[in-house]
Amino acid sequence: MTNMKQTGLRKMTIRRASLHAVTVLGLTFVACTPSGSAPSDTETTVQTPELLIPATATLERVGELLYDPMADSIHPDPRMASMIRLGFQISQDPQTYASEFVGNDLTCGNCHLNAGQRDRALPLLGVAATFPQYRRRDDRLVSLEDRIGGCFKRSMNGTAPPYDHPVMLALDAYLNWLSEGFAMGERPAWLGQNEIAVEARIPIEELDVNGGEELYNLHCAPCHGLDGQGIDLILAKPGPLWGPLSWNDGAGAARIWKLAGYIKHAMPLTAPGTLTDEEAQLISAYVNSHERPEYPDKESDFPDGTRPADAVYDTLVFSTHPLMRAEGRQP
Repeated sequence: MTNMKQTGLRKMTIRRASLHAVTVLGLTFVACTPSGSAPSDTETTVQTPELLIPATATLERVGELLYDPMADSIHPDPRMASMIRLGFQISQDPQTYASEFVGNDLTCGNCHLNAGQRDRALPLLGVAATFPQYRRRDDRLVSLEDRIGGCFKRSMNGTAPPYDHPVMLALDAYLNWLSEGFAMGERPAWLGQNEIAVEARIPIEELDVNGGEELYNLHCAPCHGLDGQGIDLILAKPGPLWGPLSWNDGAGAARIWKLAGYIKHAMPLTAPGTLTDEEAQLISAYVNSHERPEYPDKESDFPDGTRPADAVYDTLVFSTHPLMRAEGRQP
């Protein structure tokens, strides 16, 4: 496999790996019945070259990789190759390879499908070349290591590995390997595409959580379970969508429109992209109407004072959670 993964007029060779057993789909909303609804008029079409597994790929391709870090000759330095492979393994099974930093049952691969190589499922190809970058949540420039640490603290409800720890270095190595051939500062077109258009966003107070539950039971429960804790699908094991072993309330997925953008474009995995904007937002509202772990430092987020209007767990936005179900905190 060549390590030249480039766009534009530069020569590119892609090796398609054989199916590789990758455990993904924790936060992924896999359905066993398609919606039947056409994508909404707010859909933005982004042409993606064959650098990524297409967003339309269904469940049977969940283990497929275009860039296989377990293949031979991924790097001329065997020590670097070993760290790239370790980073890949951590991303797919942090409970085994990074247990001291993980506080729940989720993995990186639960959100970044096909090990970060799938379009419209938070792809990671080329992402390392975009750092350092300004993030509004921090109101400062952040490094790739800052971003990795944030995922550990929020999405995985754990602690950030030190910058010189093998876990951090290995993940850094894997992400940089996925970004070989991309110019520093180059932002690939496929990044930032998991969004609900502003004009399609439903005001939080108008979201029907009961309607979201019905949609969840139809499209999501066959794989995620009625209890949201995931069913073993053999090909993949969805992780918890709520409760003590899910992402905490400081994660991006704890925001209604943010999570809905993921659901809209990546789910259901038997028919990705078939949910409408409204359906995705209602399902997101239902998922985020449950209790989840508390991130201890939410008050420090968005220091410029412009806090996201969909952050339903943030008491600086809503004094009480506006969507919480009866079994949790009352609105």
